[in-house]
Amino acid sequence: HVQLVESGGGSVQAGGSLRLSCAAPGRTYSKWCMGWFRQVPGKEREGLATIGSSGITAYADSVKGRFTMSKDNAKYTLYLQMNSLKPEDTAVYYCAAATYGATLVPADFGYWGQGTQVTVS
Repeated sequence: HVQLVESGGGSVQAGGSLRLSCAAPGRTYSKWCMGWFRQVPGKEREGLATIGSSGITAYADSVKGRFTMSKDNAKYTLYLQMNSLKPEDTAVYYCAAATYGATLVPADFGYWGQGTQVTVS
């Protein structure tokens, strides 16, 4: 059983910043591909960023230059630093894990957290 737990969501004004965290289930996670996604009610889940075991990151165009994904293998924690937030960034944000290499496609990921709400006004 793989449990991912997101935290750090909340409400912020446009132009502000938030940092999301995702607690991962131990040392094995450092070998996996991890991702951040978001979803707005009525819309498909959107891939935002991925980070591989080597630390190489990839970003969706919608967040490139504003969001930064990182991980702390010693703490088994994944982060998403979100700057210059816009109202259209309002969504439930999820972290996810893939045991093999993955892209920004949600179907590549087999394990998901419960999500954390981010509201930008």
